[in-house]
Amino acid sequence: MPDFQTEKALVRAYHDAICKAPVGEESETLARFTSPDWYWRGMHPFHERNGAEAVADVYWTPLKTAFTRLQRRPDIFLAGRNEMDGFNSVWVVSMGHLMGLFDRPWLGIRPTGRITMLRYAEFNKVEDGRITETAMFCDIPQVMMQAGQNPFPPQTGAHLVQPGPMTHEGLMWDAQDPATGEATLAAINAMLGDMGRRERTKNDRPGYAGDLARTWHDDMIWWGPAGIGATYTIERYIKQHAAPFREALNDGYRFNGHLCRVAEGHFGGFFGWANLTVKNSGGYMGMPAGPGPADMRVVDMYREEDGKLAENWIFIDLLHWLNMQGLDVLGRMAGLQHDA
Repeated sequence: MPDFQTEKALVRAYHDAICKAPVGEESETLARFTSPDWYWRGMHPFHERNGAEAVADVYWTPLKTAFTRLQRRPDIFLAGRNEMDGFNSVWVVSMGHLMGLFDRPWLGIRPTGRITMLRYAEFNKVEDGRITETAMFCDIPQVMMQAGQNPFPPQTGAHLVQPGPMTHEGLMWDAQDPATGEATLAAINAMLGDMGRRERTKNDRPGYAGDLARTWHDDMIWWGPAGIGATYTIERYIKQHAAPFREALNDGYRFNGHLCRVAEGHFGGFFGWANLTVKNSGGYMGMPAGPGPADMRVVDMYREEDGKLAENWIFIDLLHWLNMQGLDVLGRMAGLQHDA
């Protein structure tokens, strides 16, 4: 069985190099680790890019210009074969925070001069010693909130700079027992199977709680994105996230599938592009009813314990989802600042 140490070493070297690269040298640094046709997916307003120069121009150079002394603080690091292509490709996954001193504007967000944490989850496909695909999810609204520029009404969950796993064992630099990762993937797939089994009916909280109890520990923690927030225990998860989500976004709900789903050790996760297409029937996140279906690009990362899921970190490209409904959050913020 492969231990993925070669792929992990490449991604760790890339992570170290991009943080240490002087501003203006991001493109050359990225090119050392990526293929010439590197396909990069980023959240709104970055979207899809090809090649080191394009990714540096749209993401890394502006970020490092704004966040001085940038450092990566990972909480989860794993590698595995992708279930979605028959376990053929190898992906290395990292999740945590990018931290820096927020000294210059970024995406129209006013700087604070203080430590600022950018939640991220990054999936890197490695082939022949190069990164050939990347999905880079980051929680931009969380940065807005830290800077005192909250774009959303009050959340149903708690807004936090989120901690890593309770067990502190998410950084799997070394090879892991394959059987543990297989059990984690089985737990994730059992949960996904239950999600697809029950019809998405409104106000069916008791039935949904029973479904969750089969695959989740009762003291589960759901670390949701800024705009929704974090919840704790099955009962509060349903009350503070799942029920509002299902009741407002039930119409026209479509699951589009995942592009990558991997696990190693007691951790695993997936992303899609887009995972879901949903129509807002009104009220969700303080929004009026949407004019039509809109896409949700989502990352889920999980910690497994004794055959059930214990923690879940969520990234949703809410800025893209809202933009598809006619609300340009970043544009509105920039306009308000210009008017002021």
